Amino acid sequence: MPYHIALDSALSEHQGKLAAESTGRGIAPVYADKMFRNGIRMIDLIEPKIFKEKLLKGYSFTRDIIEKVLGKNLNMSMDEIFDSYIEYGKELEEYISDTAIELFKAHKAGKSILFEGAQGISLDVDHGVYPYTTSSNTVAGHISTGTGLGTRNVESIIGVVKSYLSRVGQGPLPSEISGGLANSLREKGKEYGTTTGRPRRVGWLDLVQIRQAVRVNGLTEIALTKLDILDGFTTIPVCVNYEIKGKTVSEIPASLTKYKNAKPVYKNLPGWDRIDLEKLDLGYDCLPSQLKEYVDFIESEIECPVKLISVGPQRHETILRP
Repeated sequence: MPYHIALDSALSEHQGKLAAESTGRGIAPVYADKMFRNGIRMIDLIEPKIFKEKLLKGYSFTRDIIEKVLGKNLNMSMDEIFDSYIEYGKELEEYISDTAIELFKAHKAGKSILFEGAQGISLDVDHGVYPYTTSSNTVAGHISTGTGLGTRNVESIIGVVKSYLSRVGQGPLPSEISGGLANSLREKGKEYGTTTGRPRRVGWLDLVQIRQAVRVNGLTEIALTKLDILDGFTTIPVCVNYEIKGKTVSEIPASLTKYKNAKPVYKNLPGWDRIDLEKLDLGYDCLPSQLKEYVDFIESEIECPVKLISVGPQRHETILRP
């Protein structure tokens, strides 16, 4: 709802150093409303009486927070919101259904179903680097809670991993790099926020994070992407562990203080000159030996098979690994 965006903006000034740098689209207030039982569901848009009752509750609740707690003004009319969203409901009515039932029927009929996660595990509200997270669960387990399809019906879970690290917003990032090298990697990889356009922070691949992703998601395989962005590096460092107060740590610490003090422990691997895109029809064997060594090393460290790699955005630049 429009008032969620207004609350998101009003709250951003009160987050301080623990702010997660919101995209300003009202996502956190929407999830908060759900937990406060003030949420509005799609089905409500085609039931005007119910919608008006829920809208009055949610609008009044949010208005009081903005005006009485945060000292801002909510300059929008509830009646205008109601009229607009009732019209949306009329347009969308034929598409509104219990999607959990639709998915179950599709699965029972033997159809293939692909679920795509929107954000990385480090942004998961429970298993990510809290509070520098999004407001929802981004782990594979959310397939069931988010769609209603039972967990035992999920046959494989593919973890999509960049060949280097990037992140928008605040929070610990032990393998982060800066300066000209970071700018080069950012430009080459087009690392700017999809929603905000903000420059992403970049760094070398962090296998401590990847191990957590394998463990928490129950990954069955890895798709390793954007390997072409690493073309031309003589040496490619890979973060294999952290050092915290003189101790080697192989998992992300629960303590935010410890994580902020973590130093990367690198393994330097030989880089490659350039991937010959003209020979991709030959498959995995045509790739530079150093690139294949890079893939082999990652696979051995995270104990999860790398089944697919990509060296560019085009379909033919995605290669199945034997």
